Amino acid sequence: MFKMEYGEATPSAVASPNSSNPSSPSTPTSPLVVISPCAACKILRRRCADKCMLAPYFPPTEPAKFTTAHRVFGASNIIKFLQELPESQRADAVSSMVYEASARIRDPVYGCAGAICQLQKQVNELQAQLAKAQAEVVNMQLQQANLVGALLCMEATAPPPQPHPQQFAVDTFICSPQSYNSNRGFIDDDDNNNLGSLWEPL
Repeated sequence: MFKMEYGEATPSAVASPNSSNPSSPSTPTSPLVVISPCAACKILRRRCADKCMLAPYFPPTEPAKFTTAHRVFGASNIIKFLQELPESQRADAVSSMVYEASARIRDPVYGCAGAICQLQKQVNELQAQLAKAQAEVVNMQLQQANLVGALLCMEATAPPPQPHPQQFAVDTFICSPQSYNSNRGFIDDDDNNNLGSLWEPL
């Protein structure tokens, strides 16, 4: 059944449309307001009262919402649940009942508990994967630290670089006193020969 709210009747609205009063202008009539019942009252086929408890939570545009909850809990239990709760918590309670009823229809054996167990299983698997990844990261950090420490130790204990053997022999020969004296004598002999050749008669 539908609720109908009429506007305030005016003399022009009550008068017949054929009757016309030229002395007074006609006043437009107020439109009739038709309020559709809520989905719960429509499915239950009862009159939706002005202060229907189910109307705010089961609008007429969402009939499947009440059908699902009514199929599992029943209308009387839904009304009883809502009466026991404060008005601020009723919307959340209706959403919870609809979700649980949908889960019970999908899985008649476990219902909502089956979905919770499945989600908990996924959470445990993801936590195990996260712990494994964190352990691998810590292991890689330790390996990197050990590698850096080994490189530093090798650099600290490495001997100083040795010169090339051939270069070392050349440097030794040039810097030794014997080579200096022999070179000096060779230079003196050459100077004497040159001087003697200069003093020879032309």
